[in-house]
Amino acid sequence: MLALLCGVLLLAGCTSGSEEASDESGGGGVAAPGQDAGGEGVEGGGASGEDAEGGDDRQVVTTADAVVVVEDPSAAADEVAAAAERAGGRVDQRNEQAAGADGTDSRPSAWLTVRVPAEKLSAVLEELESIGEVRQLSQDSTDVTATTRDLDARITALRTSVDRLLGIMADADDSTALIAAESAISERQAELESLQSERAHLADQVAMSTLRVELVAQDDPVVVNAGGFLGGLRTGWDALVSAVDGLLVGLGVLLPWLVVVGLPVAAVLWFARRRRRTAG
Repeated sequence: MLALLCGVLLLAGCTSGSEEASDESGGGGVAAPGQDAGGEGVEGGGASGEDAEGGDDRQVVTTADAVVVVEDPSAAADEVAAAAERAGGRVDQRNEQAAGADGTDSRPSAWLTVRVPAEKLSAVLEELESIGEVRQLSQDSTDVTATTRDLDARITALRTSVDRLLGIMADADDSTALIAAESAISERQAELESLQSERAHLADQVAMSTLRVELVAQDDPVVVNAGGFLGGLRTGWDALVSAVDGLLVGLGVLLPWLVVVGLPVAAVLWFARRRRRTAG
């Protein structure tokens, strides 16, 4: 019983030490990404192993950001989403804002985050040029080959540890040794699942590139007033029209007064002239 319990504790300690050694060595001497020590694929992987020529495939995470000026951001967002789907990708996030939605005179805009297969990213970026004017474009690539190998090595070590602990549990004939083995297995299994999840996420980042696109509306055309002779002619014409308009307004204001005051005055003058003629 005591020997069995010591075996469980020794196995757990040795497994932990082997994992730390793999961290320090950076995964040297382990199977290629996506394979365990026996040549079988690691669950949650996605990175390929050595090719036929014996060279290792690099694992690269690529992201890109673009600012595109378009006539209609909402319609352009539909086009970007369609381009991503044609390439075998998907839209992870999409936001749109109408003109003046934030209480200012802001223009309409839209933002998208799409995921496309890494080998199709260049083709999708080229399609952006047909959707609008690409004002800004940046692309970043990160090599995660070493991280991938390290995760594969740690996953393989933990699987081996779990298998050995399961064997110890099968041979255990004492409750103390059984409980110790179960506790060690639970700890190793939780760590294994965490590493597998991390490995699967990394594989997805390698396989599917991330593209963030900001779509902004075109600026209003700038109106430039004509200068020189044509500008002066137009200014003079506008002044003449304004003067005539002012004169007509003045006549309109005086006309009622002319009718009310002028008619009695004209009548008085007519009677006065007629009276002088009669007296003469």
